[in-house]
Amino acid sequence: MTIHRNSISYLVSVGLRGCLLLALSGCQSTTEKPNNSSKPVSYVGSARCQSCHTQQTKDWQLSDHYRAMAHATDSTVLGDFSGVTLSADGITSRFFKRDGKFFIHTQGDDGKYHDYPVLYTFGVFPLQQYLIEFPGGRLQATRQSWDEREKKWFHQYAGQVIPPHDWLHWTGNGQNWNTMCASCHSTELRKNYDFASDRYATNWKEINVGCETCHGPGSRHVEWANQKNPAPIHNAGLFYGQEANPELQLNTCAPCHARKADISAIPMQTAELLDDLIPQVISHEFYFADGQIDDEDYEYGSFAQSKMFHREVRCSNCHNPHSGNLLATGNTLCMSCHEPRYNSREHHFHAVNTEGAQCISCHMPVKTYMGNDHRRDHSFRIARPDQSVKFGTPNTCTGCHTKKSNQWAATTLAQWYGPSRAYHFSDDLLPGSQLNENSEPHLRKLLADTTQPAIARATAAHYLGSLPTATSAAGLVRALADAKAIVRYNALRALENFPPDVWQSAAAPLLADRVRAVRIAAADLFHPYGIARVPASHQASYRQADAENRQYLNYQTDFAVGNVMLADYEMQDNDHLNAIIHYVRGLKKDSLMNYARLNLSAAYSQAGKNDEALRVLTDALAVDAKNDRIYYNLGLLHYEMGNPDRAAESFAAAVKLGTRNTGVYYNYGLLLQQMNQVVQAEATWRKGYALQPDAININYALATLYLQQNRIDQARLHAHIIFEQDPGNPQYTPLLTRLGFFRN
Repeated sequence: MTIHRNSISYLVSVGLRGCLLLALSGCQSTTEKPNNSSKPVSYVGSARCQSCHTQQTKDWQLSDHYRAMAHATDSTVLGDFSGVTLSADGITSRFFKRDGKFFIHTQGDDGKYHDYPVLYTFGVFPLQQYLIEFPGGRLQATRQSWDEREKKWFHQYAGQVIPPHDWLHWTGNGQNWNTMCASCHSTELRKNYDFASDRYATNWKEINVGCETCHGPGSRHVEWANQKNPAPIHNAGLFYGQEANPELQLNTCAPCHARKADISAIPMQTAELLDDLIPQVISHEFYFADGQIDDEDYEYGSFAQSKMFHREVRCSNCHNPHSGNLLATGNTLCMSCHEPRYNSREHHFHAVNTEGAQCISCHMPVKTYMGNDHRRDHSFRIARPDQSVKFGTPNTCTGCHTKKSNQWAATTLAQWYGPSRAYHFSDDLLPGSQLNENSEPHLRKLLADTTQPAIARATAAHYLGSLPTATSAAGLVRALADAKAIVRYNALRALENFPPDVWQSAAAPLLADRVRAVRIAAADLFHPYGIARVPASHQASYRQADAENRQYLNYQTDFAVGNVMLADYEMQDNDHLNAIIHYVRGLKKDSLMNYARLNLSAAYSQAGKNDEALRVLTDALAVDAKNDRIYYNLGLLHYEMGNPDRAAESFAAAVKLGTRNTGVYYNYGLLLQQMNQVVQAEATWRKGYALQPDAININYALATLYLQQNRIDQARLHAHIIFEQDPGNPQYTPLLTRLGFFRN
C-alpha cells in the first residue's frame, strides 16, 4: 500500500453554493405572470407616480424605504457631527464638519487614522450608518453608527477589536456597500463589478427604495393610465399590483427581506423567486434548530415557515406596504383576524394589558442585531418549552421568566393547555437536525409531507445530504419531482454527497427545469463527472444549464466566498491556473478564509508548484494553529516532496489535536509502516478504528496488516466490514479473495 495522493485533493465547498447558502417543467406553477408586451418597459421614477397616487406617496415619504439611502446633507444626516468622539473597542473616532461637509476621523485599512468625508447616509432608524468612498468605486459602511433611538454614537461590534485587513473591519469586504448592502437600498441598482480590474461602476435609477423597486418599471403603466379610456390590462401594466396573490406578494418582498444568494444581475425577470435568488433554508447554521431566528433573517425565512403564510396571510394584512407601519397597534392588529377569545386571560393566562398578555410577547420573540436593531420572529410559532427541555432551543416563556427553568415552563403549559402539543414540523426537524442514528426517518417524513412549509421540507433535504444512505437517497430522488422549486433545488444540492448512479436518471430532466436556480444546481451536480455522464438526450440542456451556472459563479466574484465557489468549479475542470487566480482573489477579500488556503495549496500542488503549496499551508497555520486538516495536508505535501520525517511530524500533530479524519490515521500508519515502525502503525490504525469502526480505509489497513502477520481471524474481522460495505470495489478484491470472501 502507498500513501493516498488523492487525499490531498481540494475540499469541495458544497455548503457555499447556497450561501451568499434542485421534474417535469411547465406544469408546476400557479403563480401569476407579468403582463407581456413586445414594447420594452423602462423606469420612469417615483416622481411620476405622485400626481395620481397622492396618499401612497405621502405614506412612502414617511417610510424607511424612502430614507434607505441619501446624499449626506444637513437634512438627511441624523448623527452628531459637532466634534464629538466615540472610544470603543480600541478605536477613538471623531465626528465633525468642515466646509459644510461631514467627516469621520477614524482608523483606516492601513491601521492609521484619516479624515474620511461622508458621501451618503445609509438607513434611518433605529440606526443610521455612513458611506465612505474608496478607490475602485467602492463605498464602505462605517461600523461607528448613530443610534437614533438613544441619540448617541455606538460601535456595532461592542467588545470586539477588529484589526485592519480583517473581513469584518469597516474597510473590508464584509462592510462593502456595493456587494453587501446596495441592492436593497436603491432602485434598479447594478453593481457592475469588473473582475479584471477589481473595480465597481455601480449605478441606480433612484438612490432610495422607490415605487418601481416593488412594482417594476412603470412606463407601460403610465402609458396605459394616460389613455382617455384605458382598457383593463393585467396589474394595470405593472409587474406587481393589487391583483397579486400572497405568494407573489411575498416573492416581491423577498429579494430584500430574505437571507439569500443572488443569481441574477437583473431582478424581477419572472414571478418565480428562484429565478433570481436562492433563499437560505432554516438550518442550524443560521437559525435555531427548530427554525426560530438566530442569525440575521430579514423576515422571509421565518414568515415562509409560518401557518400565517400557509393560510394565505400576506405582508400587507399587517403592514401598510407604502409606509411600512403596522395597520394597528398591540393586540388590536391580531384581533382583526383572530377570535376575541385569544385576547382573554383564559387563553394567555396573564393579566390583561400587561406585556405578558401581548400576542407578540409569546408568538414573536425579539432578537437584537447590529447593536440596537430589535427584530421580531415572523414564524408566529407557539412556545414549545418541551422541545427546549429535550433539545435546548429557546422559548418565549423562559425568555421572559429568566429565573425559571425550561421544565417549569413545559409543566406550566401542560397544566394550562393539556399534556399534548399539536404537531409542528419542528417535531421532525429538531431530531432530524441532530444528524445521528435517529435523524433520518424524521427527515424523510418531513421531506415527503407536502402539507408542511416548503422551506422546512427543503431544510430536511439539506440535512439528508449529510446522511448518505440508500433510503436517504431514495427520498431525495423522489423530491426532485416536487412542485416547489426550493425543495427541488435543495434535494439536488444534497445529492452531491451521493454517487451518480443514484441520481443520474432522475436529475437529468432538471437540467431543463423551468426555474433557473434548479437548472444551475442540476448542472453543478453533473459537472464534476463531465458531460459524458449526462444522458445523451439531456446533453444540450446540460450545456445551457452549465453556462448559466458559470454565469452565476462569475456574478459572485466580488464576494470572497464567490471566488472560492468559482475556483472549486475550475478545479473540477482541472483548470488549476484559473482556480489559483480565484482562490488568491478570495483570500485578498478575506484573509482569514482558511478553507480557501487549503484548496489553494491543493491547486498549487496539482499544478506542480509544491513550494507555493507549502507556503500557503504555512500561512494557514499562522491563522489557525489548531486546525487538524492543515497538519494533515502538510503531512501529505511533505511526503510528496520527499520529506517523510516532516510528514510524520505533521500527521502526529493532527492526531494530537484529536482529528476524526480517518485519512490521517490511515496515511500516518502507512508512513510508520514504511519507516519500519510496525507496532506504532498498528496502534495508529487502532486509534482510527476506535473513532470510526466502519471506516473502510482503516479496516483495509488492519486487515492487510493482519494477513501479512498471519493473524487470519483478526484479518477476516476487518475484511468482513469491507465486504459488507463495498464488495464490488476491485481495489479490495485481492484481499477479500485471499481471505475466502470470493472464490478464485
